Amino acid sequence: MKRRLIVGAAALALTTTISSAPATAEPVAGLPTTSFPLGEPGIPKSAAKSLAPGVSYFTLKHGKPQDGYTVSVVMAGKDFMSEAKAQAQAAAVQAAGLEPVIVKFTRPAVADHPAGDYFMVRVGSWPLDQKAAAAEVVKQLKDAGVSAKVDFQGDDGFVTTGPWDMRVIVVDPRKFRGSYEASLGTSVAKRERVSAMASAAKALAAVNGGFFDIHTLPAFRGDPTGISVVRGRLLSEAVAGRVGLVLRGRTARVTELSSRVVARAADGTTAEVTGINRVPRPDELVMYTEELGRDTPQDDGIEVVLDASGRVTAVRASGGPVAPGTRVLHAVGAAADWLSQRAGEGTTITVTTRVTDLRTNKAIPLTPETNIIGGAIGLVRNGRTSITASRDGMANTNMILRRHPRTLAGVTRDGKLVIAVVDGRRPGGTIGASFFEAAALMRWLGARDAVNLDGGGSSTMVLGKKVVNHPSDGAERGVGDALLILGPR
Repeated sequence: MKRRLIVGAAALALTTTISSAPATAEPVAGLPTTSFPLGEPGIPKSAAKSLAPGVSYFTLKHGKPQDGYTVSVVMAGKDFMSEAKAQAQAAAVQAAGLEPVIVKFTRPAVADHPAGDYFMVRVGSWPLDQKAAAAEVVKQLKDAGVSAKVDFQGDDGFVTTGPWDMRVIVVDPRKFRGSYEASLGTSVAKRERVSAMASAAKALAAVNGGFFDIHTLPAFRGDPTGISVVRGRLLSEAVAGRVGLVLRGRTARVTELSSRVVARAADGTTAEVTGINRVPRPDELVMYTEELGRDTPQDDGIEVVLDASGRVTAVRASGGPVAPGTRVLHAVGAAADWLSQRAGEGTTITVTTRVTDLRTNKAIPLTPETNIIGGAIGLVRNGRTSITASRDGMANTNMILRRHPRTLAGVTRDGKLVIAVVDGRRPGGTIGASFFEAAALMRWLGARDAVNLDGGGSSTMVLGKKVVNHPSDGAERGVGDALLILGPR
């Protein structure tokens, strides 16, 4: 059986992040004067404008399209597999009358996850204007019982010439007289467009925040999957150790975080509140705040309503409203036993909250000017690439190696906040970035520490009320939270 084995394609992928040739064009003031770190060396095409004193906005374009389409065999929803499975799939492709190519690639190691070797089975190669020809091959394979898809090769994470289309905001706290704020919109539970959140706050600019829970009950899918603090109020708990963006006034910091919420009854016993404004898991005690924006979930648990002082004003079945000025403790299983024995009407439950900066091991004061957005993946730490995909729940080939639209945030050594949105999933127009490329971009932009926020179809940048990038869904998507840049008040 005739096959070609292509070895080491992905081993070349990261060479695109190193650029040593001299600049070929005059850079826009405020951007790096070194070559763009991805693709062929050179200064990107760019334009700039000031949004306010200390707030600069840049558009950047670099590279040219050379990638086209191929057909990738799919097994169990994935286009990569073991060598033995690749050999078997290649045989099936050949039996269908087509010539397979087995591609070996290496998913590079990240800071907390080892490298891995994988194999793909591919058929053919077509330029951008011949996608339909690739689709005909997919149909031919389907008729032969082989699952396959049309695959844009620029998404692979291998060596590429681009192109890239991105937008960058840089805020200099020495000149900026506004502030930063996080927003979850009108409700924690539901998703909302970044433009709506920006408009409501009369923000100068805004981008989407962290990831949100698409695997929970539909009515709660705006809940951030990590920490959220808005104006000093903890509205979503931290996943201990994950990186986030701490905003206080016009200062920003990227760091690892944890949160702890404890309920103390009048008899001195305590229980951990393990969730904030989300659907409870078995045996959990969860707290809902008025920002939830809907009734609590209905299950077999119990609830107690607390007023601002912690006094229990009602004991009820689950599934009720959270009135302004109140909080609701919701318990199921073992946690319900603890709550029901200690929380009668008129008793007091004291709830204490602590958010800890794990780099300093100090509590973060939850004042009205404190806002925190949970990222998902650390990219840069102390000026060096440090991708924490495993700790942050993203240690897979799709997230580490393949290119996607990205929203990135970082802080420079002198305290500037750098926000970048890299558009992607637009063959011929812009290809997005892998984690490694995202880290290289943020280092190039001067970030000493940087984090990957939500991406894909969520990646959105708004100036005033206008979306200025090109969200990959074709329209703006509702998201869990947003990062707002506010003018002087």
